[in-house]
Amino acid sequence: MPEPAAVCDAVPVLPQGARSHREILKSSALIGGSSAINIGIGMVRTKLMALLLDPAGYGVLSAYMQVCDLARSVAQMGLNASGVRQIAEAAGSHDAQRIAHVARVLSRTSLLCGLLGAVLLVALSAPLAALTFGDTGHAGAIAWLGAAVFFSVVAGGQGALLQGLRRIGDMARLSVIGALMGTLIAVPMVYALGTDGLAPALVMMAMVALAASWWFSRRVELVEPVMSLPQMASESAALLKLGLAFMASGLLMTGAAYAVRTIVLRHSGLEAAGIYYAAWTLGGLYLGFVLQSLGTDFYPRLVGVAHDDEACNRMVNEQAQVSLLLAMPGVLFTLVVAPLVLTLFYSAKFMPAVETLRWICLGMALRVLNWPIGYVVVAKNRQVLFFSIEAAWVIVNVTLTWWCVDAFGVTGAGIAFLGSNVFHGLIIYPIVRQLSGFRWTATNAATAWFFLSLITAVFVALQTLPARVAIPLGLFATACSAFFSVRTLAQLTLFERLPASIRRLLQLGTPA
Repeated sequence: MPEPAAVCDAVPVLPQGARSHREILKSSALIGGSSAINIGIGMVRTKLMALLLDPAGYGVLSAYMQVCDLARSVAQMGLNASGVRQIAEAAGSHDAQRIAHVARVLSRTSLLCGLLGAVLLVALSAPLAALTFGDTGHAGAIAWLGAAVFFSVVAGGQGALLQGLRRIGDMARLSVIGALMGTLIAVPMVYALGTDGLAPALVMMAMVALAASWWFSRRVELVEPVMSLPQMASESAALLKLGLAFMASGLLMTGAAYAVRTIVLRHSGLEAAGIYYAAWTLGGLYLGFVLQSLGTDFYPRLVGVAHDDEACNRMVNEQAQVSLLLAMPGVLFTLVVAPLVLTLFYSAKFMPAVETLRWICLGMALRVLNWPIGYVVVAKNRQVLFFSIEAAWVIVNVTLTWWCVDAFGVTGAGIAFLGSNVFHGLIIYPIVRQLSGFRWTATNAATAWFFLSLITAVFVALQTLPARVAIPLGLFATACSAFFSVRTLAQLTLFERLPASIRRLLQLGTPA
């Protein structure tokens, strides 16, 4: 690694804000590029699955995935999140021995927790099947998922090492390889076995993810850790203690998702559950890379400055601005072309998911705005406060879902998601304001109001105007928002370094 002086000689010195925005965009581009490839792979996988399964089959798949996620949240004990934090702190202090200690303990503890989680899921497969489906007919398939839980927990520990060290390129490659290999394995299994192949396919996909994470994590050069048994026990206890808050939060969020899908399934049947799963998947498809960059790169960076309120708040504002600019044109586009997207990714059988998808998109827009702020609580290690916020969100989300699904059917689940994110925004801002003195910059506040007003107007137009009028208006609004985002991002990352022709194009409509 070159010395700081060598770096300064090699590249021009950039202003602080430009450096930070360029760093955010670089990590977002890496994660976003891999997400774009994953979207392409997922599009092929989803289309093939839609040809093999009807909405009821998708309902079974979503239930299996939710049971697996729930079991993994328990088994993981928050180790992946606590491991990222501990490794990021050690990396920030350049303590190679400390990094090696955490990596060794994280690996072995993940192995043990994964094994215990698998055994627990097998033992509880019958009652979980009865709770989810109303009978024990799927107990054997749920028992299969124990192996998927084991592979996922171990892979999560290895991924935490890469994330804590901010090996963003490796994480991007890891996600692409996992998605590609998982598709090549899952689709033939479902083709050959139908719904009976869903659980084995999830197991094989988890196994592929583990193999890929092992390949990349073994390339990390670590010093040989010198640890006594008491040291290992102490390090494990520290990881688990910190992980408990993350586990409780993860369990709450996964439990909420499980509860929502179970409410839809038990209230409206497997077909409605499949429709909701399709809408939920597409609602977060484009925004996935924005939210993933928050957890992948932003969180480790924020941990490093969590003790400095001014730096912490500046970093949150910078991340929120870039996230808004990247995400909102995609939200608008998904709102407008929801019927086309559902037909393209699935089939005409999934068209009842259009309204649910649009409500979920509104909720996702608020989530992009709220999440960077919420990371302040996590970075400052305020575990009880963090858990309390998540618990409040879950209670509101599940309660609203129960009421709204009863009143509006499967569309009510999307309405409830929007309502719970409105609630989250109303509580998280004053809490973080008290915690670190956080305040939105005037630019961010104006950008947020601009995008949210535009999204609301497009949504109302789609609900009230004929499609031949609403869709062109929505596409025009999407194009305007995309132009605004590109121009602003270019200005944030040293506008004068762009080619003159591009600068002239981006300056259209700008006052002299």
